[in-house]
Amino acid sequence: MRRLWRAIRRSPSGLVGIVLVGVFIFTAIAAPLLAPMDPVAIDLANRLGAPTWTVEGPGAHPLGADQLGRDILSRIIWGSRITLVVAITAVVMSGALGVLLGLLAGFLGGWTERVIMRLADVQLSIPLMLFALLIIGALGPSLFNLIIVLALTGWTRFARIVRGETLSLREREFVMSVRAAGATGLRIMLRHILPNVMTAAIVVATLEVARVVILESALSFLGMGLQPPEASWGRMLAEGRDYIASAWWLATFPGVAILLVVLGVNLFGDWLRDYFDPKLQENR
Repeated sequence: MRRLWRAIRRSPSGLVGIVLVGVFIFTAIAAPLLAPMDPVAIDLANRLGAPTWTVEGPGAHPLGADQLGRDILSRIIWGSRITLVVAITAVVMSGALGVLLGLLAGFLGGWTERVIMRLADVQLSIPLMLFALLIIGALGPSLFNLIIVLALTGWTRFARIVRGETLSLREREFVMSVRAAGATGLRIMLRHILPNVMTAAIVVATLEVARVVILESALSFLGMGLQPPEASWGRMLAEGRDYIASAWWLATFPGVAILLVVLGVNLFGDWLRDYFDPKLQENR
């Protein structure tokens, strides 16, 4: 714990990332307590109401109201819960699939490695947005389909990194000694190689959260994500683009929320990568 605290104090950017990620998670968990209003409640009397701190603000909505009079702050708070659920679920699913395939490819080699890596190459050759649009267009927009699509677009990063780590680890002395002692291949993978590749997988997972947040917002912006009236940051951006000249707050505040979350996750991921780097650990 002391080493962890020293690492945090030595990295101001890492501390900023941890704070931003912590605020994001807390906001998503405590959304029912933090939201001042019902995020789907329509109040046409305050339609396109400006934020309370502006000159023309009506005083009812801290960050203004949208074209239906719904409170922007409440929708951003509840939208953080959707974003957190989608990001974590998709990253966990893609990470589990990618780590499994990467372990098999790196440890078994041969035709298994060739098939998995060629499948990864095919996946990487397809533009992510096009792939997502094709799948959601065929299955229909829903929260479940959105998570599945995001999970399928991210497993290749885990697989390629875990494969590289496994190729290095399987030739190490401790693996060779365990193999000579009669351990099965499954035991070697699960007990000796998997724990050593999890550090790299955790760092990749952290950075993948930022990518998933952006991709989820882009799909929601295009109408392929969570459907109205549920609050989604990407959907709020899409709804606010037609009012950008007269009601700038409709698109500005959801965009700032996406910016801060992605920035925080990237800063936290960079700090986590440096923290787990053995070369940097020697200097701490």
